[in-house]
Amino acid sequence: MDGISTAAKQRGVHWDGAVNAWHIAGGVYRMGRREWLTDAGWRQMYDAGIRTVIDLRTLREQQPREVDPEVSAEATSRFDIVHCPTEDPDDKEFTARFGPYLKDPAHYADYVRLFPDKLAAVFKAIAAAPGGVVVHCAAGRDRSGIIAVMLQNLAGANDEEIVRGYQQGMRGINERHRHHRAPHAHDPFLEEDALEAMLAERSVSLLEFAHSLDTLAFLGANGVSEAEIAAIRAKLNAPAR
Repeated sequence: MDGISTAAKQRGVHWDGAVNAWHIAGGVYRMGRREWLTDAGWRQMYDAGIRTVIDLRTLREQQPREVDPEVSAEATSRFDIVHCPTEDPDDKEFTARFGPYLKDPAHYADYVRLFPDKLAAVFKAIAAAPGGVVVHCAAGRDRSGIIAVMLQNLAGANDEEIVRGYQQGMRGINERHRHHRAPHAHDPFLEEDALEAMLAERSVSLLEFAHSLDTLAFLGANGVSEAEIAAIRAKLNAPAR
């Protein structure tokens, strides 16, 4: 890695209204629902160099909620908002393996196996994106977490960085649930002891997934060109290989 500290590479991002927003590497970030951003948050994101927002959710998830702030069309008009759903929620194996949604790194490898073309499309969108990129799902934890781990793998991140990234996402959405009721009974707010126990278990599964990954080979096998991979590496400030 370069001379920038690990803490600096994975710092929290403070855009007004943003939930569970974190810096992955270079000009690439992750967060929860973009609808949580205020007008000020969109301006702050623009000022940070972000020009592309990649939404990993399915169409049925992209509905506004009563608690979402009102945001002007002008605030979002300066961004390319790209829809790249990473899953088919009607897929029978998806439902059988994951229940209503992905929520455990122990299932990440199966998720990648089920939806390789959809995941590859996200990386193509990152490669094509002008400026900095934010990748977001609903909570900013698992779908964006898979993309984050794959990007970290491509950038040569170590185990400590990968675990820290996942735990930040897990803690971030849990803290949101402390003050706002979780949208699913499957994902309640956890007190510290329960959260620590879950983090310990899931971090083991996360590293098993990370160690099984060869993101470069995955991208090449699923239609992401060498030029696109080079563009992604450039966004990550990762050395060419």
